Amino acid sequence: MSHSLDNLSLDTLFREARSFSYWQDKPVNEDQIREIYDLMKMGPTAANSCPARLVFVTSDEAKQKLKPCLNEGNVDKSMSAPVVAIIAMDLEFYEQLPKLFPHTDARSWFAGNEEKIRHSAFLNSSLQGAYLIMAIRSLGLDAGPMSGVNFEKLDAAFFPDGKTKSIFICAFGYGDHDRLHPRSPRLEFAEACRVE
Repeated sequence: MSHSLDNLSLDTLFREARSFSYWQDKPVNEDQIREIYDLMKMGPTAANSCPARLVFVTSDEAKQKLKPCLNEGNVDKSMSAPVVAIIAMDLEFYEQLPKLFPHTDARSWFAGNEEKIRHSAFLNSSLQGAYLIMAIRSLGLDAGPMSGVNFEKLDAAFFPDGKTKSIFICAFGYGDHDRLHPRSPRLEFAEACRVE
């Protein structure tokens, strides 16, 4: 595992990858969704906690449940996408630690500590959401992550038990490259980094 990816792979994942708002009329099937998850789940999380919980919105019925939760500017780009993933955090993730991190009592690190639970759940679920985007890109699809939602409505619609809280959503499918805006600039190394 000590080799570099080729330039095509790096372009696919980073240099030429874009966030999409418009989609081709081309379906994404459940096998593809499962393949995306099987890649995403391998990304590292603290104590292998894997706190992200995902809902893949694909049906017309589920999209109609999602629609009133979206900010106005995100309605069309979500409703026209083949899939919208809801990335959420399980606030009881630590109950899975005896299975996921069995060589020590990691559950005791979190049980009863609400601040630590919420911080770790948010941080690691956000990481897993980023892995999701990279998994989508690595399998030849395009992603359009968004945070413009009413999270209270979203949680009430998709996570009514209150144990799971949404973080962001990510539409995905086959993007319409002809409707992309020019790429926005990024900060140069010296503007964002230092080496000490």
